[in-house]
Amino acid sequence: MIRFAALLLFAVSLSACAASPVRIESRALSDQVAQSPEHYIIAAVSNEPAAFMSHAGSTPRGYDVVSAYGPTDRARQLMRDLEADYTLREVSAWPIESLHMHCAVLEIPAGADRAALLAKLSQDHRVALTEPLQEFAMRTDANRGDGYNDPYVGLQRGFLEMDVAGAHPWSRGDGVRVAIIDTGADVNHPDLRGSIASAANFVDADEVQFVRDRHGTEMAGVIAAVANNREGIVGIAPGARLLVYKACWQDRAGADAAHCNSFTLARALSAAFDAHAQIINMSLGGPDDPLIGDLIRVGLSRGVLIVGAAAAGGGLLHQPGVIEVASAEAPSEIGTALFAPGVEILTLLPGGHYDFASGASIATAQVSGVVALMLAKNPALSTNGAYQLLRDTSQASSADAGIKRVNACAALVTLVHQGACRGREEDAGMTYGPRVASH
Repeated sequence: MIRFAALLLFAVSLSACAASPVRIESRALSDQVAQSPEHYIIAAVSNEPAAFMSHAGSTPRGYDVVSAYGPTDRARQLMRDLEADYTLREVSAWPIESLHMHCAVLEIPAGADRAALLAKLSQDHRVALTEPLQEFAMRTDANRGDGYNDPYVGLQRGFLEMDVAGAHPWSRGDGVRVAIIDTGADVNHPDLRGSIASAANFVDADEVQFVRDRHGTEMAGVIAAVANNREGIVGIAPGARLLVYKACWQDRAGADAAHCNSFTLARALSAAFDAHAQIINMSLGGPDDPLIGDLIRVGLSRGVLIVGAAAAGGGLLHQPGVIEVASAEAPSEIGTALFAPGVEILTLLPGGHYDFASGASIATAQVSGVVALMLAKNPALSTNGAYQLLRDTSQASSADAGIKRVNACAALVTLVHQGACRGREEDAGMTYGPRVASH
């Protein structure tokens, strides 16, 4: 009955957005690469710093801006030599300043054995890194609203179970920069007005599809939907500033399913570093990947807090320093995972709409929002400190006493060492240290 009533509410037309549309920067990838990743590999050569460019994006066989870091003549020649020696064709290339590499997506010869080719390249002293162009997927599956004038706040199950309203007197995440590496998102949704700092497309140049993408819109909504604007819902961290980076393709209209690859994820991660993101939300899963793994470790070493979806058997995001999150209704086998509500979570849809979403993805985004609340209160909070605080203050719900869920209010009260949640005094004895440079 609640869902039916909510859907009736959603049928009410929303007022048009009067603000200027957010500009979506396009850094397109070839459709051919996106549709047939098995015909491509990634290879990188050493590229010690030289003045040229630092932009995270690129155009095929060229670079679109002049700045501080770019490929050296030696790196360019090495890549050309590799193309000639292995009959490869460069599709797109870009310098990765954080890894001191010149990286390229290369098409392999028709009929070639990709595994055998990668094995040969891995033994070539000129090659710093080589791997298949891998694919990744979005992690989808399956009443305390007092003080807000947003009409659907009473239907926000995750918001209520995690006691976000109790945390908001301490923090609303003001100014914290959260990068969402996902599909595109409806950056002009009325309930995101003012929350978007920037948007970039690493997949294609289709601005129309960018704002129609569902999954990224859902993640953006639970993290930072505007509070007290008489529109829809309340974000976990309504004061946060979102960096929306499209690295994943929506598989079909009207569905959350989407996929990404090593190339698009690497470009989005590099852009997040360039933009000084404090938190990176990665609501996706897939295999271990050397390039993405290296970039994640670079981000962690710089103090970026990375929140990722926990996946059975580990995979890409199962590494030290990443805050892994699972749906409380589908507990992960990963013993270090945190849990958040992940079933029937009310959020945004493209076109100014609202609906429910479920899965580890939405649970992950909610925890990213809670981390933003914490960072706004203590910008020096380390990854380990944030994780331990969230784990120590997680609480079992009345519905399922076996699974402890992240509790936003308890975490904030513990962080500031004063006050109480729901009339219960919190332990003020725990301390959490400053951000560290390595993990």
